[in-house]
Amino acid sequence: MKNVALVTGAGQGIGAAIARRLADDGFKVAVVDLTEAKTAQTVAEIHAIHPDAALGVAADVSKRDDVFEAVSKAVVHFGDLTVIVNNAGIAPTTPIMTVDEETMHRTFDINVNGTVWGTQAAVAAFKEAGHGGKIINAASQAGVQGNSELTVYGATKFAIRGITQTTAKELAPLGITVNAFAPGIVKTPMMFDIAHEVGQNAGKDDEWGMNQFAEGIALGRLSEPEDVAAAVSFLAGTDSNYITGQTIIVDGGMVFH
Repeated sequence: MKNVALVTGAGQGIGAAIARRLADDGFKVAVVDLTEAKTAQTVAEIHAIHPDAALGVAADVSKRDDVFEAVSKAVVHFGDLTVIVNNAGIAPTTPIMTVDEETMHRTFDINVNGTVWGTQAAVAAFKEAGHGGKIINAASQAGVQGNSELTVYGATKFAIRGITQTTAKELAPLGITVNAFAPGIVKTPMMFDIAHEVGQNAGKDDEWGMNQFAEGIALGRLSEPEDVAAAVSFLAGTDSNYITGQTIIVDGGMVFH
């Protein structure tokens, strides 16, 4: 059985860091994003260190057929699939009175439906190959504790924690573990966009917006994407074989349970 991972939303930010880390760990990696052009930089970064270890695949994770096709391409190219990281997502800033139908549908289609389609496609691939596997979902600190002005995004991330728990129970007899990671405030393009929107809503600048999220981090710094990738590396590896249904919070000490 080969170590082959598929990572969605891997064209930038956390997804790209995860793809690079898994390649460092010895995985062959299918780098999935909306267009192959978006995957090109991540694939090039991996190939500079690990030749032929990455494949760029275009897919819209909100579309079930796209996700199944992406998984199929990974299996055909690398000969197996053992891990899927359902990382792709969007994070609109939505004060409750500004929430509209389009934002609700689009965010749930990508964040929640994309996770379900990824889970289904991975399970089908694992079954076809005759082995178990690992499903790793992107939750968020905002899916563990509510954050102001993130009604829609937070709702999707709370949902992903629920999906992680229910599918962990359902898929355990197949030798499949399902876990999630919950990043805090990570220095990514998406996070800077959120900070910009929050700042604009308050008539402040981007730095002010980012600081609203940075307050209360026990370790005293914002997260790098590589901090999150390290946790995913653990969940993708053999040391986590006896862990399922859990959400690992990777926030530098913002939320404690």
